[in-house]
Amino acid sequence: MRVLYDLLIEPFSAPFMQRALLEVLLLAVPGGVLGSWIVLRRLAFYTHAAGTAAFPGLVVAGPWGLPPQLTALACGLGLAGGLSGLTRTRRVDLDAAIGLGLVLALAIGVILASDLYESGSGVDRLLFGTLIGLGTTDVWLTAGLALVALGANVALRRPWLAGGFDPASARSLGVRARMGDWLLLALIALAVVAALEAVGALLVAVIFVLPAATARLVFVRLTALQLASVGLAAAEGVAGLWLARRLDIGPGPALAMIGGALFAVTAGMRALPRQVAAAPSAPGARA
Repeated sequence: MRVLYDLLIEPFSAPFMQRALLEVLLLAVPGGVLGSWIVLRRLAFYTHAAGTAAFPGLVVAGPWGLPPQLTALACGLGLAGGLSGLTRTRRVDLDAAIGLGLVLALAIGVILASDLYESGSGVDRLLFGTLIGLGTTDVWLTAGLALVALGANVALRRPWLAGGFDPASARSLGVRARMGDWLLLALIALAVVAALEAVGALLVAVIFVLPAATARLVFVRLTALQLASVGLAAAEGVAGLWLARRLDIGPGPALAMIGGALFAVTAGMRALPRQVAAAPSAPGARA
């Protein structure tokens, strides 16, 4: 029993590890719920761009004396609004608009950090995350995000489904799909900001994409997909914290390694039966 305790329980005995554990369990809720919509609506690239768009806001937050989450949220909502406007006429492809916003945010952030402001350790922390350095306010912020994500999932389920699978007939059915699309983009930006302290702006896909993408390989129905995504995000978060503590590495990269490895294994297992079925029969196998 002592060996089992030292192996599994002892890494979470410190107060900062317990806060980090609570944080990853709370993050699993919006990570799974919103992550399922991100995967179904093919918004993984946008989610990464929303994290990168926070870069200019993080750079100016310190010199201006503003909360970095506030400036990051302003950048994220600006990206969401810009994408909604650019793609309103359907003449600009969404991926092209996201790529434009991503490059623009990186360019502005680099210029500000190198020429106008001194980029301190606070920016590095929010770019790469620090689960073990979280405070009580961060945990409460994530708890609020979890409630908002659950409420939005119930209230906006119909427009999100209509906008993703049949946008042409959504208006004739009385569904405001365009408004639903903008709200989804804005909520993803809000979720990214809430996860900045935990996983960093550059690793948000660890929470909001990888678990849902892995679950999508197995589950088809939306409810099952969301439940599996939440459970998988929680399991990967706990395992990542444990691995980071045992190996003395960053929790964000540990989560990324575990999530990426699990996705690769799941994808390989799903592809194996098809490869076996498609393989040519051996000579003499036929009667």
